[in-house]
Amino acid sequence: MSNDVDKPIPVSPHKNSLQFRKSADVSLTIEALMEGNHVIIADYYSSGLLLLKELKKHLNQSLPNKSFLEQREYRAEYQKLSNRILMEVKNHSLAVKKSPAIGWLKKLYPESNQFYLTLPQIQGLNSAWQWYIKGVSIPVLRNKIHPYYGVYFPTRFDHLIVFDNWLKRYSGPKKSAMDIGIGSGVLSLQMMKYGFQKVYGTDVNTNAIIGFKEFMGDTKLSRKIELDNGNLFGKWDQKTELIVINPPWLPKSHDLNRLDEAMYYHDTLFEEFFSGAKQRLLPDGKIVLLFSNLAQLTGAAEEHPIEKELAEGGRFKLENCYKKRAKSASSKTKRNQTWRDSEEVELWELSRLE
Repeated sequence: MSNDVDKPIPVSPHKNSLQFRKSADVSLTIEALMEGNHVIIADYYSSGLLLLKELKKHLNQSLPNKSFLEQREYRAEYQKLSNRILMEVKNHSLAVKKSPAIGWLKKLYPESNQFYLTLPQIQGLNSAWQWYIKGVSIPVLRNKIHPYYGVYFPTRFDHLIVFDNWLKRYSGPKKSAMDIGIGSGVLSLQMMKYGFQKVYGTDVNTNAIIGFKEFMGDTKLSRKIELDNGNLFGKWDQKTELIVINPPWLPKSHDLNRLDEAMYYHDTLFEEFFSGAKQRLLPDGKIVLLFSNLAQLTGAAEEHPIEKELAEGGRFKLENCYKKRAKSASSKTKRNQTWRDSEEVELWELSRLE
């Protein structure tokens, strides 16, 4: 697979683009967005934030936003319209006044001096830069992680705590393991903490591989964790004692971008994973899947993919299933997330049938 970094693609503004300043008519601007026009923020960074706030207000008045499906439709409409709001980038900085310094603009676009990005792309780059520079504390790890742009990193930790407790009790061989969909590397770092000698990690997201390689640098870790930019098992064909995956918890309902792929699974994901795992798991090896009952609670899926495999797959048997009540939704969230009170994270430990 390509080692080219995955980054927001610059946008060419329409010829009939509007310029937006703080003094502009907001309702006319929102009308222009709904008609499919681009709007370029022309004075201050805060003007862009003001326009987004007004757009949300407009959508709140015109769209229902209560049930899980309504929330999904609301977000899709907001995404479509907000991505028509543009900002200019000049010499690796935003051209508008009082804008944040975003190091990704130089790191990801070293050759580009002048281009436009959508405001949500810029917001994504800005928050990703803050996480990257400051680092993220993960309760089960000693050191902070520094997630690269466009790479999923955990913001909830229940499933990581369950995995940590499982690793504490694990008494099997620790010669090698596979981490499928390594992301920002948390599960691999946990396995290293508990004495695994070698981890083979894969990720379909190029940025996850670039970012984790950069994170490890030339340390001892870089010789213990080998990476491949590929789907599911990538190039790794060898047999191993432990295969770990924290797959997406919700079925796909729309075309996915790289970050979405960490949250929504394709129809064939579990079948392909279990088929590949059977070929690579040593006779006494274990598979650990970190999952949740989220899809069943929200009505996004009727079947539980791991239960389906155990009932119909004929490949694996259940050794243990550990469940932990998920932490309640933040009181600050405005979304209706009453289902979160019943959500449980799950650790499924499977072994080969024969």
